[in-house]
Amino acid sequence: MDTSPQFIVVTGTSAGGLSALRQLLGSISTDGDVAYVVVMHLSGKPVTNVLFDGLRTHTALPVKMAEDGMPIQRNHIYIAPRNVHLIVKKGYLKLGYGPKENRWRPSIDVLFRSAAVAYNTHAIGIVLTGMLNDGVSGLKAIQRCGGITIVQDPDEASFPDMPLNVLEQMEVNHTLPISGMNDIIQKAIQRDVAFMTPPENLRLEAEISEKTVIGAEIVPGLGIQTTLSCPDCGGSLWEIKNDNITHYRCHIGHTYGEQDLLLKQWEKLESALWIAVRITEERRNMLAKLQEKAINRGFVKSAASYEENAAELGNTIETLKQLLYQMEKRESDTANE
Repeated sequence: MDTSPQFIVVTGTSAGGLSALRQLLGSISTDGDVAYVVVMHLSGKPVTNVLFDGLRTHTALPVKMAEDGMPIQRNHIYIAPRNVHLIVKKGYLKLGYGPKENRWRPSIDVLFRSAAVAYNTHAIGIVLTGMLNDGVSGLKAIQRCGGITIVQDPDEASFPDMPLNVLEQMEVNHTLPISGMNDIIQKAIQRDVAFMTPPENLRLEAEISEKTVIGAEIVPGLGIQTTLSCPDCGGSLWEIKNDNITHYRCHIGHTYGEQDLLLKQWEKLESALWIAVRITEERRNMLAKLQEKAINRGFVKSAASYEENAAELGNTIETLKQLLYQMEKRESDTANE
């Protein structure tokens, strides 16, 4: 007997997601021709266990930790394990070990994009509370493939950034509180819609996410090469557009939305400046030792030269620290606007 569903609901969330998922999955009907797949950004194994155990006690549906090759059964809930991408194929799940997307693995975009390609008109994507913009590009992929797009009302979300980032960049089918989502899902899975052929660039991107190593010849066909470099590996970044939504991918597979790329660039810049501070301080300390040795040996000119160079490095260190302080303050002020 075939127990695979005709429809798939994929849900992505981040900060504040456990409470939101409990509410959503605790309210869904138990007899639809549909399965549910969830990615939540997780920081460690204990958090994964808390999510898994927390959801099992709030829904009548079976909850399973996704495994590679696991069949998708209707009226089941599947949770992404930590540190692997969760990929939906027609009728089964696949775990991917490719690079992080939007600084996360599992990535919401990877899940959504795979569901768009595998189930297209029969895919339903939901973005709940969270930070930054993982899920925006993936939800757009579901829309492009004829699926249904749903976003939690930002006024209800504990962390409204993720829902707001979706709404700022695309028009979704439904924006509403979690309490109204089950009715939308049940109506969506009653539709009599034919499957469609997904756009080729989405199919290729979904394929990339399944692989640990990507052929360098694939990515150039997806977008336009930019002058930007990948913050993680230093390779070139290609700009890929899904209608009006832009993201960036290198040939290794690292992928960033625009906001994630800005944040990653800031992290790299901050790290490089602190490294510069450390190396400069080490050089100043070495000059001070050489100055002391020169004084002990009576080399007055050499000692003066070492002292002068050390003083200049001291000024450089203060300049770098002041720059870091100003950058951090500006970043903090921007985040609080």
